[in-house]
Amino acid sequence: MSIDRRALIVEAATKSFSLFGYKATTMDQVAKLANVGKGTIYTFFKNKDELFEEIVYSMVREMKSSADLALDPDNSFYENVHRALITLLEYRTDHQLMLKLIEEEKQIGTRAVEEMLHHIENELLSYIKSKIDRAMESGQIKTCDTEVISFILLKVYISLVSDWERNHPPLSSEKIATIMEDYLLNGLST
Repeated sequence: MSIDRRALIVEAATKSFSLFGYKATTMDQVAKLANVGKGTIYTFFKNKDELFEEIVYSMVREMKSSADLALDPDNSFYENVHRALITLLEYRTDHQLMLKLIEEEKQIGTRAVEEMLHHIENELLSYIKSKIDRAMESGQIKTCDTEVISFILLKVYISLVSDWERNHPPLSSEKIATIMEDYLLNGLST
């Protein structure tokens, strides 16, 4: 049976980044967790940054895939936007690595983490924009500035899911959907 050393390294690095954060993770820790020599890591990845990038890019693909699975062609644009955004935000709040990265960015401001969180946000905005573009093309919503609308939708969802809860009881997914449809999405109706 062949051992996929690259997969072991990625899994070990994901665990290390999730537990210790980017800054505190070392290639020695990753090698120990993967049960490989440190040199083995360098046969697959040039440095910690490249390994980190691989993990984050994979996580983004997984987030988009999860959001796509939440979509239902029989649902309205509004229902699908809500389902996709809730799925993306649940992923963001349920995955240990994302939580650790957000925490590290707030507490330490590690540059590599800031850049990756910015990359994640840009990927999510691009994903949302593509769904809005498709809805405009099919006549489900009126023409709009999809870049601005994508930004507003993502930021409002983040605020309602996480920022709101700092001083208020959590809002249910249904309540968020109602708020978004009543106050934001109805303005896009054709």
